[in-house]
Amino acid sequence: MYPLAGPMELRDMFAGLDEPAQWSRFSRATEKRPDLWVSMLQVEGMVCAACALKVEEALRTLPGVETADVSAGRRSARVVWSTVQTRPSALFNAIANAGYTPLPANDAFAREGRQRESRVALWRWLVAGLCMMQVMMYAYPAYIADPGDLAKDQVQVLRWASWVLTLPVIAFACVPFFKAAWNDARQRRIGMDTPVALAILITFAASTAGTFNPDGAFGVDVYFDSLTMFVFFLLSSRWLELRLRDQTAGSLDALVNRLPVTVQRRIHATAGSGMGIGSFEQVGAERLQVGDVIRVLPGEAFASDGLLLEGSTHVDESLLTGESHALARETGQAVVAGSFNLSGAVLVQVTQIGADTRYGQIVALMQMAAATKPALAALADRMAVPFLWVVMLSALGAVALGWSQGPQHALMIGVAVLIVTCPCALSLATPAAMMAACGALARAGVLVSRPQALEALAGVDTFVFDKTGTLTVDALVVGKIDTRATLAPERALALAGALAGQSLHPASRAIAAAGMAAQSGNGVLPATQVQEIQGQGLTGDVASAGVLRLGSASHCQLEVDSSQAQRVYLSDDKGWLASFELIEKLRQDALDTVEQLQEMGSEVEILSGDSAAAVARVAAELGINKAAGDCRPEDKLRRLQLLAAQGRRVAMIGDGLNDGPALAAARVSIATGRAVPVAQSKADLVVQGDRLAGIVQALKLSRKTVRIVRQNLMWAALYNLACIPLAVAGWLPAWLAGLGMATSSLVVVLNALRLARALPQQTLPGG
Repeated sequence: MYPLAGPMELRDMFAGLDEPAQWSRFSRATEKRPDLWVSMLQVEGMVCAACALKVEEALRTLPGVETADVSAGRRSARVVWSTVQTRPSALFNAIANAGYTPLPANDAFAREGRQRESRVALWRWLVAGLCMMQVMMYAYPAYIADPGDLAKDQVQVLRWASWVLTLPVIAFACVPFFKAAWNDARQRRIGMDTPVALAILITFAASTAGTFNPDGAFGVDVYFDSLTMFVFFLLSSRWLELRLRDQTAGSLDALVNRLPVTVQRRIHATAGSGMGIGSFEQVGAERLQVGDVIRVLPGEAFASDGLLLEGSTHVDESLLTGESHALARETGQAVVAGSFNLSGAVLVQVTQIGADTRYGQIVALMQMAAATKPALAALADRMAVPFLWVVMLSALGAVALGWSQGPQHALMIGVAVLIVTCPCALSLATPAAMMAACGALARAGVLVSRPQALEALAGVDTFVFDKTGTLTVDALVVGKIDTRATLAPERALALAGALAGQSLHPASRAIAAAGMAAQSGNGVLPATQVQEIQGQGLTGDVASAGVLRLGSASHCQLEVDSSQAQRVYLSDDKGWLASFELIEKLRQDALDTVEQLQEMGSEVEILSGDSAAAVARVAAELGINKAAGDCRPEDKLRRLQLLAAQGRRVAMIGDGLNDGPALAAARVSIATGRAVPVAQSKADLVVQGDRLAGIVQALKLSRKTVRIVRQNLMWAALYNLACIPLAVAGWLPAWLAGLGMATSSLVVVLNALRLARALPQQTLPGG
């Protein structure tokens, strides 16, 4: 395993990552320049914002590295680098030289490392807790005894017992603090664990001196009970933070782990072999190539995008598309990587693999979000390092002021100041909330590519929608019906539906569906001798009505003006029978989404390239007052620039196909529908599936996230302002300072955790 390998072994492993064939595991090329690649790395061993800053600087000093964003909360790094000047091994070596363990983001070692880290953290916590209880037992007599009750040799025995029990705490439980502080010292830096490690060492050294030389300057009291209690409280906080972080960030791991490790690939096809045993081999999923045929059994995930060659089934695409129900798939239809096969064994021909699949693109989007640092978090990180220097100087000043009361008393005041002022809560305030919010949105079907977009979305007051493919779906429905005076609309629909049912044209499918409804579920009338002229219409004999024509005005031999709307005509040998206006079908929750946005105080507009008449109809149905049609991409861009000049904070919602300039210019850009591969390069958020409810959910959660971030920052500031004077005055013992520091961090994380449960979650097969 990487984390257990030595430096030379690590470098050998990293050298293997320089093969371009390996890059797709954790990297992808940028659209801006073909020589620029983006790599997603897992960085083990980081515990605070100062660690992230150290890794960032180590990466940014490398030749060829354009940008480097490191998240201590996610233990990840996003690096943009040039293939002309560097290679992945240089990135990995730079992180290793900084004192941390780098891994490819999709590597199984990363998951194993997190599991091992959690187990070791639990063991350290248990050791600290057990030793703390025993030390407290030996310290208890000294607290309750009156002067003279305990003989000098009895006091000394109790001190020696406490010292022995404190050794495992120092040698094992405190290792993370010492290791992080030592790495910082070697790099001539200061981190969150520097004051913690100093406080532990000073307390242990002073108490050890008092134990070995009870008649010396430090022999008045020993503080093994305070030390072990402080370590226990701090490890409790760290362990809970680790568990909560894994819980709130679990959506990415759940997505990444959906692909099977191995697949059944067909070796060769034989006559009648079908899905027979013996014609397949078990191979690693990474060995698949476009054109391969694989067998997927019920309960397994599809390893690639592909087409069903044999068999039919139902699939679960909930985490990829937002569809909450099982979808039927027949032979010849497409399936996507990461979705689950629910009901039947099928043969699939591979059409896309790796990063080219929709699954791969969504994973890359989520990894980018995990590694990108929000503006508030970056500000807190920049504040943390100078604040740590203030902490160190404050502790030194407190020791100097209290030295006249005795060296032991002065050192304990300095220890309390070091502990209580450590800005752990400050560094957790923003990333904990952002991580929880992004995880909650991902589980609800909304992917966040830039966490700072949540900050911006909270202040948005104007939502501008594209129409086609955004407010509407790719389907037509029958609107207004005009008929001959002697013909009822229901009868006209039934006649037209008899012909339309023989065609796959979108207009025909809309009329066929309406015809079925008009027959009240009894089926459409029989049609015989049906012929279709491509792009014109259909002709056929329908029951007792004789030969009918359905289609364009020219096909139906009519001279009418059809320029005002999309119409389909029905005629017989006497002429015109009926006209059917076809209109776009609104998304199921479009009206509800618009109404909720307006109720929340937002303006809503439509900008569309479709005709002004079609846009006006949709706007009227949705209750939107401002709408413009016939808009070119540059027209949309100008409108967004005008709104910005008026002081409006605008979010643009589009399908990403022709809205690139507008999406790029908006304060927040949101892509909808299934166009994730195209939209992800421009959009800050991607609402998956065919529903728009995710926009309202994202707006509500973004506002709640900003409130919680402010609460966390306020709490961290008030905690430090209240406790620093107490520590300097000597009224705050080390154990109580440790409890306050741990409690402060837990309050921040638990407050942020409320965001993780703020939205309904998608359920995955098998739990």
